Amino acid sequence: MFSFQNMTQEIHSWLSSLMSETFVMLVEMTIVGILAIALFAFLGLVLVYMERKVAAVIQLRKGPNRVGPFGIFQTSADTLKLVLKEGFMPDNVDKFLYKLAPFVVMITAMLILAPIPFAKGVQIWDINIGVFYLTAISSISVIGILMAGWASNNKYSLLGAMRSGAQIVSYELSAGMAVLSIVVLTGSLNLGDIIASQEDGWWIFKGHIPAWIAFIIYIIAVTAETNRAPFDMAEAESELTGGFHTEYAGMRFALFFLAEYINIFIVCAIGAILFFGGWMPFHIGSWTAFNHVMDFIPSFMWFFGKTFFLIFLIMWFRWTFPRLRVDQLLNLEWKYLLPISIFNLLLMTLVAIKGWHF
Repeated sequence: MFSFQNMTQEIHSWLSSLMSETFVMLVEMTIVGILAIALFAFLGLVLVYMERKVAAVIQLRKGPNRVGPFGIFQTSADTLKLVLKEGFMPDNVDKFLYKLAPFVVMITAMLILAPIPFAKGVQIWDINIGVFYLTAISSISVIGILMAGWASNNKYSLLGAMRSGAQIVSYELSAGMAVLSIVVLTGSLNLGDIIASQEDGWWIFKGHIPAWIAFIIYIIAVTAETNRAPFDMAEAESELTGGFHTEYAGMRFALFFLAEYINIFIVCAIGAILFFGGWMPFHIGSWTAFNHVMDFIPSFMWFFGKTFFLIFLIMWFRWTFPRLRVDQLLNLEWKYLLPISIFNLLLMTLVAIKGWHF
Protein backbone atom coordinates (compact mmCIF):
# COMPACT_ATOMS: atom_id res chain seq x y z
CA MET A 1 0.00 0.00 0.00
CA PHE A 2 1.23 3.50 -0.90
CA SER A 3 2.49 5.50 2.09
CA PHE A 4 2.70 9.29 2.23
CA GLN A 5 5.59 9.04 4.69
CA ASN A 6 8.25 9.16 1.97
CA MET A 7 6.67 12.29 0.52
CA THR A 8 6.60 14.10 3.87
CA GLN A 9 10.21 13.08 4.58
CA GLU A 10 11.33 14.44 1.21
CA ILE A 11 9.59 17.76 1.88
CA HIS A 12 11.26 17.92 5.31
CA SER A 13 14.69 17.13 3.80
CA TRP A 14 14.22 19.77 1.10
CA LEU A 15 13.26 22.43 3.64
CA SER A 16 16.17 21.41 5.89
CA SER A 17 18.59 22.01 3.02
CA LEU A 18 17.30 25.58 2.61
CA MET A 19 17.01 26.90 6.17
CA SER A 20 17.79 26.25 9.83
CA GLU A 21 15.93 23.73 11.96
CA THR A 22 13.89 26.42 13.75
CA PHE A 23 12.65 27.94 10.50
CA VAL A 24 11.89 24.46 9.12
CA MET A 25 9.66 23.80 12.12
CA LEU A 26 7.90 27.17 11.69
CA VAL A 27 7.34 26.62 7.97
CA GLU A 28 6.03 23.09 8.52
CA MET A 29 3.68 24.27 11.27
CA THR A 30 2.40 27.03 8.96
CA ILE A 31 1.78 24.54 6.15
CA VAL A 32 -0.05 22.17 8.51
CA GLY A 33 -2.15 25.05 9.86
CA ILE A 34 -3.14 26.20 6.36
CA LEU A 35 -4.02 22.63 5.35
CA ALA A 36 -6.12 22.18 8.52
CA ILE A 37 -8.05 25.41 7.84
CA ALA A 38 -8.54 24.36 4.20
CA LEU A 39 -9.81 20.95 5.35
CA PHE A 40 -12.25 22.66 7.74
CA ALA A 41 -13.59 24.91 5.00
CA PHE A 42 -13.94 22.02 2.55
CA LEU A 43 -15.65 19.76 5.10
CA GLY A 44 -18.05 22.55 6.06
CA LEU A 45 -19.17 22.97 2.45
CA VAL A 46 -19.40 19.25 1.75
CA LEU A 47 -21.14 18.19 4.96
CA VAL A 48 -23.83 20.91 4.83
CA TYR A 49 -24.57 19.96 1.21
CA MET A 50 -24.60 16.28 2.17
CA GLU A 51 -26.96 16.98 5.08
CA ARG A 52 -29.45 18.73 2.80
CA LYS A 53 -29.31 16.05 0.14
CA VAL A 54 -29.68 13.21 2.67
CA ALA A 55 -32.66 15.00 4.21
CA ALA A 56 -34.17 15.48 0.76
CA VAL A 57 -33.81 11.81 -0.18
CA ILE A 58 -35.35 10.64 3.10
CA GLN A 59 -38.24 13.13 2.74
CA LEU A 60 -38.77 12.34 -0.97
CA ARG A 61 -37.78 15.76 -2.34
CA LYS A 62 -34.89 17.20 -4.37
CA GLY A 63 -33.00 19.41 -1.94
CA PRO A 64 -30.64 22.17 -3.22
CA ASN A 65 -30.89 22.25 -7.03
CA ARG A 66 -30.68 25.90 -8.13
CA VAL A 67 -27.16 27.25 -7.55
CA GLY A 68 -24.82 25.30 -9.81
CA PRO A 69 -25.33 21.77 -11.20
CA PHE A 70 -27.29 19.70 -8.67
CA GLY A 71 -27.07 22.67 -6.29
CA ILE A 72 -23.42 22.02 -5.42
CA PHE A 73 -22.67 25.75 -5.03
CA GLN A 74 -25.57 26.39 -2.65
CA THR A 75 -23.40 26.01 0.44
CA SER A 76 -20.79 28.34 -1.09
CA ALA A 77 -23.52 30.97 -1.57
CA ASP A 78 -24.69 30.51 2.03
CA THR A 79 -21.10 30.87 3.27
CA LEU A 80 -20.65 34.09 1.30
CA LYS A 81 -23.86 35.44 2.82
CA LEU A 82 -22.68 34.67 6.36
CA VAL A 83 -19.23 36.20 5.74
CA LEU A 84 -20.73 39.45 4.39
CA LYS A 85 -23.47 39.69 7.02
CA GLU A 86 -23.02 42.29 9.77
CA GLY A 87 -21.75 40.87 13.05
CA PHE A 88 -24.53 42.29 15.24
CA MET A 89 -23.91 42.32 19.01
CA PRO A 90 -26.87 42.74 21.42
CA ASP A 91 -26.84 45.20 24.30
CA ASN A 92 -25.66 44.23 27.79
CA VAL A 93 -23.66 41.18 26.71
CA ASP A 94 -20.31 40.26 28.23
CA LYS A 95 -18.36 41.44 25.19
CA PHE A 96 -15.11 39.61 25.88
CA LEU A 97 -16.70 36.19 26.53
CA TYR A 98 -19.28 36.75 23.78
CA LYS A 99 -16.52 37.23 21.21
CA LEU A 100 -14.27 34.51 22.63
CA ALA A 101 -16.83 31.66 22.79
CA PRO A 102 -16.98 30.81 19.03
CA PHE A 103 -13.18 30.68 18.87
CA VAL A 104 -12.96 28.36 21.88
CA VAL A 105 -15.33 25.91 20.19
CA MET A 106 -13.50 26.18 16.86
CA ILE A 107 -9.96 25.94 18.28
CA THR A 108 -10.96 22.85 20.27
CA ALA A 109 -12.08 21.17 17.05
CA MET A 110 -8.75 22.07 15.40
CA LEU A 111 -6.72 20.69 18.31
CA ILE A 112 -8.50 17.34 18.08
CA LEU A 113 -7.27 16.92 14.50
CA ALA A 114 -3.64 16.59 15.65
CA PRO A 115 -3.36 12.83 16.42
CA ILE A 116 -5.84 11.57 13.80
CA PRO A 117 -4.17 9.48 11.03
CA PHE A 118 -5.90 10.47 7.76
CA ALA A 119 -3.94 7.99 5.64
CA LYS A 120 -0.83 5.86 5.87
CA GLY A 121 1.93 8.29 6.77
CA VAL A 122 -0.38 11.32 7.14
CA GLN A 123 -0.66 12.38 10.77
CA ILE A 124 0.04 15.77 12.34
CA TRP A 125 1.19 14.43 15.71
CA ASP A 126 1.90 10.79 16.47
CA ILE A 127 1.44 10.85 20.25
CA ASN A 128 1.51 7.66 22.28
CA ILE A 129 -1.50 8.73 24.38
CA GLY A 130 -3.66 9.73 21.41
CA VAL A 131 -6.93 8.35 22.80
CA PHE A 132 -6.40 10.10 26.15
CA TYR A 133 -5.53 13.35 24.31
CA LEU A 134 -8.75 13.15 22.25
CA THR A 135 -11.00 12.57 25.26
CA ALA A 136 -9.29 15.35 27.23
CA ILE A 137 -9.37 18.01 24.52
CA SER A 138 -12.91 17.20 23.35
CA SER A 139 -14.16 18.04 26.85
CA ILE A 140 -13.09 21.67 26.42
CA SER A 141 -15.73 22.47 23.79
CA VAL A 142 -18.48 22.52 26.43
CA ILE A 143 -16.70 25.49 28.04
CA GLY A 144 -17.16 27.50 24.84
CA ILE A 145 -20.86 26.58 24.71
CA LEU A 146 -21.42 27.56 28.36
CA MET A 147 -19.45 30.74 27.74
CA ALA A 148 -21.70 31.65 24.78
CA GLY A 149 -24.90 31.00 26.73
CA TRP A 150 -23.78 33.01 29.77
CA ALA A 151 -22.30 35.94 27.85
CA SER A 152 -25.33 36.42 25.56
CA ASN A 153 -27.49 37.82 28.39
CA ASN A 154 -30.47 35.86 27.06
CA LYS A 155 -32.52 33.33 29.02
CA TYR A 156 -32.95 31.08 25.98
CA SER A 157 -29.21 31.07 25.34
CA LEU A 158 -28.41 30.32 28.97
CA LEU A 159 -30.98 27.51 29.17
CA GLY A 160 -29.67 25.98 25.93
CA ALA A 161 -26.08 26.17 27.18
CA MET A 162 -26.99 24.52 30.49
CA ARG A 163 -28.81 21.75 28.66
CA SER A 164 -25.85 21.25 26.37
CA GLY A 165 -23.44 21.12 29.29
CA ALA A 166 -25.49 18.50 31.12
CA GLN A 167 -25.90 16.50 27.93
CA ILE A 168 -22.25 16.52 26.87
CA VAL A 169 -20.89 15.74 30.35
CA SER A 170 -23.38 12.86 30.73
CA TYR A 171 -22.85 11.18 27.38
CA GLU A 172 -19.06 11.57 27.55
CA LEU A 173 -19.09 8.74 30.10
CA SER A 174 -20.69 6.20 27.76
CA ALA A 175 -18.60 7.32 24.80
CA GLY A 176 -15.45 7.00 26.92
CA MET A 177 -16.41 3.49 28.05
CA ALA A 178 -16.97 2.44 24.43
CA VAL A 179 -13.56 3.84 23.46
CA LEU A 180 -11.91 2.06 26.41
CA SER A 181 -13.38 -1.24 25.20
CA ILE A 182 -11.20 -1.04 22.07
CA VAL A 183 -8.20 0.23 24.07
CA VAL A 184 -8.49 -2.89 26.25
CA LEU A 185 -8.39 -5.09 23.13
CA THR A 186 -5.36 -3.36 21.60
CA GLY A 187 -3.47 -2.62 24.82
CA SER A 188 -2.42 0.80 23.51
CA LEU A 189 -3.61 4.42 23.55
CA ASN A 190 -1.72 5.19 20.34
CA LEU A 191 -4.08 5.57 17.36
CA GLY A 192 -1.42 4.20 15.00
CA ASP A 193 -1.13 1.05 17.10
CA ILE A 194 -4.93 0.67 17.17
CA ILE A 195 -5.02 0.83 13.37
CA ALA A 196 -2.08 -1.58 13.04
CA SER A 197 -3.84 -4.09 15.32
CA GLN A 198 -6.62 -4.34 12.72
CA GLU A 199 -4.38 -5.44 9.86
CA ASP A 200 -5.94 -8.94 9.86
CA GLY A 201 -9.50 -7.69 10.43
CA TRP A 202 -11.41 -4.75 11.91
CA TRP A 203 -12.33 -4.83 15.59
CA ILE A 204 -16.02 -4.52 14.79
CA PHE A 205 -15.72 -8.10 13.43
CA LYS A 206 -12.86 -9.47 15.56
CA GLY A 207 -14.23 -8.24 18.88
CA HIS A 208 -17.41 -10.36 18.81
CA ILE A 209 -20.65 -9.11 20.41
CA PRO A 210 -18.96 -6.73 22.94
CA ALA A 211 -17.45 -4.77 20.02
CA TRP A 212 -20.89 -4.38 18.42
CA ILE A 213 -22.38 -3.24 21.73
CA ALA A 214 -19.52 -0.75 22.18
CA PHE A 215 -20.04 0.59 18.65
CA ILE A 216 -23.81 1.05 19.10
CA ILE A 217 -23.27 2.84 22.42
CA TYR A 218 -20.51 4.97 20.89
CA ILE A 219 -22.59 6.11 17.91
CA ILE A 220 -25.56 6.99 20.16
CA ALA A 221 -23.36 8.82 22.68
CA VAL A 222 -21.45 10.91 20.12
CA THR A 223 -24.71 11.85 18.40
CA ALA A 224 -25.81 13.28 21.75
CA GLU A 225 -22.41 14.89 22.40
CA THR A 226 -22.56 16.81 19.12
CA ASN A 227 -26.09 18.06 19.95
CA ARG A 228 -27.56 16.31 16.95
CA ALA A 229 -31.22 15.26 16.64
CA PRO A 230 -32.87 13.38 18.28
CA PHE A 231 -30.67 14.77 21.09
CA ASP A 232 -30.73 18.44 20.02
CA MET A 233 -32.34 19.79 23.20
CA ALA A 234 -29.64 22.47 23.41
CA GLU A 235 -30.86 24.03 20.14
CA ALA A 236 -34.54 23.05 20.26
CA GLU A 237 -35.98 25.67 17.88
CA SER A 238 -39.56 25.15 19.03
CA GLU A 239 -38.57 25.87 22.65
CA LEU A 240 -35.34 27.90 22.74
CA THR A 241 -35.32 29.77 19.40
CA GLY A 242 -31.74 28.73 18.64
CA GLY A 243 -30.28 27.65 21.95
CA PHE A 244 -26.85 28.84 22.99
CA HIS A 245 -26.17 30.64 19.68
CA THR A 246 -29.50 32.52 19.54
CA GLU A 247 -27.79 35.92 19.85
CA TYR A 248 -25.03 35.20 17.33
CA ALA A 249 -25.02 36.38 13.72
CA GLY A 250 -22.65 36.68 10.79
CA MET A 251 -19.22 35.12 11.04
CA ARG A 252 -19.52 34.26 14.74
CA PHE A 253 -22.64 32.21 14.05
CA ALA A 254 -20.84 30.63 11.08
CA LEU A 255 -18.05 29.44 13.42
CA PHE A 256 -20.57 27.68 15.68
CA PHE A 257 -22.29 26.21 12.64
CA LEU A 258 -19.02 25.02 11.13
CA ALA A 259 -17.76 23.61 14.45
CA GLU A 260 -20.87 21.42 14.74
CA TYR A 261 -20.17 19.73 11.40
CA ILE A 262 -16.44 19.48 12.07
CA ASN A 263 -17.20 17.78 15.39
CA ILE A 264 -19.44 15.30 13.56
CA PHE A 265 -16.54 14.53 11.20
CA ILE A 266 -14.11 14.13 14.11
CA VAL A 267 -16.27 11.75 16.18
CA CYS A 268 -16.99 9.68 13.06
CA ALA A 269 -13.29 9.63 12.19
CA ILE A 270 -12.50 8.36 15.70
CA GLY A 271 -15.24 5.73 15.35
CA ALA A 272 -13.80 4.65 12.01
CA ILE A 273 -10.33 4.30 13.57
CA LEU A 274 -11.48 2.36 16.62
CA PHE A 275 -14.01 -0.01 15.09
CA PHE A 276 -13.35 -0.07 11.33
CA GLY A 277 -9.57 0.11 11.09
CA GLY A 278 -9.17 3.77 10.06
CA TRP A 279 -7.16 3.86 6.82
CA MET A 280 -6.51 0.11 7.03
CA PRO A 281 -8.06 -1.82 4.09
CA PHE A 282 -10.56 -4.62 4.64
CA HIS A 283 -8.36 -7.65 5.35
CA ILE A 284 -9.48 -11.16 6.24
CA GLY A 285 -7.00 -13.20 8.27
CA SER A 286 -4.63 -15.11 5.99
CA TRP A 287 -6.48 -14.47 2.71
CA THR A 288 -3.32 -13.16 1.06
CA ALA A 289 -4.69 -12.70 -2.46
CA PHE A 290 -7.87 -10.93 -1.28
CA ASN A 291 -5.91 -8.71 1.09
CA HIS A 292 -3.47 -7.80 -1.68
CA VAL A 293 -6.34 -6.68 -3.93
CA MET A 294 -7.75 -4.52 -1.10
CA ASP A 295 -4.34 -2.85 -0.73
CA PHE A 296 -4.68 -1.32 -4.19
CA ILE A 297 -7.35 1.08 -2.87
CA PRO A 298 -5.52 4.17 -1.47
CA SER A 299 -5.50 4.46 2.32
CA PHE A 300 -7.09 7.93 2.38
CA MET A 301 -10.08 6.56 0.42
CA TRP A 302 -10.60 3.86 3.06
CA PHE A 303 -10.43 6.44 5.85
CA PHE A 304 -12.78 8.99 4.32
CA GLY A 305 -15.14 6.30 3.01
CA LYS A 306 -15.61 4.81 6.49
CA THR A 307 -15.88 8.24 8.10
CA PHE A 308 -18.53 9.48 5.66
CA PHE A 309 -20.50 6.24 6.11
CA LEU A 310 -20.73 6.97 9.85
CA ILE A 311 -21.62 10.61 9.11
CA PHE A 312 -24.45 9.38 6.89
CA LEU A 313 -25.62 7.16 9.75
CA ILE A 314 -25.78 10.13 12.14
CA MET A 315 -27.63 12.22 9.53
CA TRP A 316 -30.05 9.34 9.04
CA PHE A 317 -30.82 9.47 12.77
CA ARG A 318 -31.75 13.15 12.52
CA TRP A 319 -34.38 12.65 9.85
CA THR A 320 -35.80 9.44 11.32
CA PHE A 321 -36.28 9.81 15.09
CA PRO A 322 -38.33 12.46 16.93
CA ARG A 323 -36.65 14.73 19.46
CA LEU A 324 -36.45 13.39 23.02
CA ARG A 325 -37.54 15.28 26.11
CA VAL A 326 -34.83 16.33 28.56
CA ASP A 327 -35.83 13.71 31.12
CA GLN A 328 -35.85 10.97 28.46
CA LEU A 329 -32.44 12.09 27.22
CA LEU A 330 -30.82 11.88 30.66
CA ASN A 331 -32.67 8.68 31.61
CA LEU A 332 -31.32 7.00 28.47
CA GLU A 333 -27.76 7.79 29.55
CA TRP A 334 -27.80 7.25 33.30
CA LYS A 335 -30.28 4.36 33.53
CA TYR A 336 -29.45 2.42 30.37
CA LEU A 337 -26.33 3.33 28.38
CA LEU A 338 -23.94 3.84 31.31
CA PRO A 339 -24.76 0.55 33.14
CA ILE A 340 -24.60 -1.35 29.85
CA SER A 341 -21.27 0.35 29.02
CA ILE A 342 -19.75 -0.62 32.38
CA PHE A 343 -20.88 -4.24 32.03
CA ASN A 344 -19.68 -4.34 28.40
CA LEU A 345 -16.25 -2.98 29.40
CA LEU A 346 -15.91 -5.77 31.97
CA LEU A 347 -17.01 -8.30 29.36
CA MET A 348 -14.51 -6.92 26.84
CA THR A 349 -11.77 -7.14 29.48
CA LEU A 350 -12.61 -10.81 29.94
CA VAL A 351 -12.51 -11.35 26.16
CA ALA A 352 -9.08 -9.66 25.96
CA ILE A 353 -7.61 -11.60 28.90
CA LYS A 354 -8.89 -14.94 27.64
CA GLY A 355 -7.93 -14.17 24.04
CA TRP A 356 -11.41 -14.99 22.75
CA HIS A 357 -11.25 -12.39 19.98
CA PHE A 358 -10.19 -13.38 16.48
